[in-house]
Amino acid sequence: MEKIAVCPGSFDPVTYGHLDIITRGAKIFDKVIVAVLHNRNKVPLFSVEERVELLKEVTGHLDNVVVDSFNGLLIDYVKAQKAKTIIRGLRAVSDFEYEMQAASINRKLDSDVETFFMMTNNQYSYLSSSIVKEVAKYQANVSDIVPDAVELALRGKFNQAE
Repeated sequence: MEKIAVCPGSFDPVTYGHLDIITRGAKIFDKVIVAVLHNRNKVPLFSVEERVELLKEVTGHLDNVVVDSFNGLLIDYVKAQKAKTIIRGLRAVSDFEYEMQAASINRKLDSDVETFFMMTNNQYSYLSSSIVKEVAKYQANVSDIVPDAVELALRGKFNQAE
């Protein structure tokens, strides 16, 4: 039986911290579905379609990773994909409380689905998409925290000259 995991998130934009979790997850599971959430509670910088395309570009070298998007409850999406695992990255203790609550409700909704927590690499523990956007907005160098394609897309969003 194929071990399928879903790695959900906003990915607005994808960072090296996200890629760290995706890459490591791809070594453990037969297939990892990176699922971009349509989150109506946030006003994203990049459209869902742009985020999907950026993720496809930066994960293209990982043969067992596919990129998709979804609406609604994560647990419904996971079941529709015939996955049994949700991959979540943890940066710091501050992430744990929210992630524990989400994992608990998902487990209540479907006790066959497990949440797999991965600690991010220490070099990315401070990194969030919000920080990346803030730094890029003021034209600071983000080349060491996001892939080249994402850096270029950020420049385009903030109308920065190369």
